[in-house]
Amino acid sequence: MAKCAYCSSTILFGGKQQGEARFCNAECQKHGVLASVAGQLPADQVDSYVRSVHGGDCPLCDGAGPVDVHVSYRVWSALVMTTWSSRPAVCCNTCGTRKKVGDMFFSLLLGWWGFPWGVLVTPLQLGRNVIGFFRVPEPTSPSPALENMLRLQLAAEAMREQRGQAQAT
Repeated sequence: MAKCAYCSSTILFGGKQQGEARFCNAECQKHGVLASVAGQLPADQVDSYVRSVHGGDCPLCDGAGPVDVHVSYRVWSALVMTTWSSRPAVCCNTCGTRKKVGDMFFSLLLGWWGFPWGVLVTPLQLGRNVIGFFRVPEPTSPSPALENMLRLQLAAEAMREQRGQAQAT
């Protein structure tokens, strides 16, 4: 059985092939290429960018940092359909708390209405948000999640720049 080179899911049938790597779908293929470029970025460039973002102002409210990755969880259901997600955001602790509270209310109102998953997943997502109130990132240093997200952001910018230069010529 093949495994997706990006998300590590098992690929039963099909998938997307790119060189030696195999991906479960086009979205994972896109992210996998981005992760490959991100891995090639110079460590000092990434480190200085991560430190500047971490010590800078919040991109959402322009308030004082530290800035890090805060994850909120939500669920939405309708009869036999239920979707749930983790929603990471690069922001200050106050904005991260606001997002968790917002997704808790969203889930409380719209999460229960699907059977069986809505009834099962809603308390899980609510609990994950509550736990998130107490598990805040270390304020003195950037988290590995922040470094990973910003590394991918730098890689996306580098790829856009490279495409722009290729189109200009």
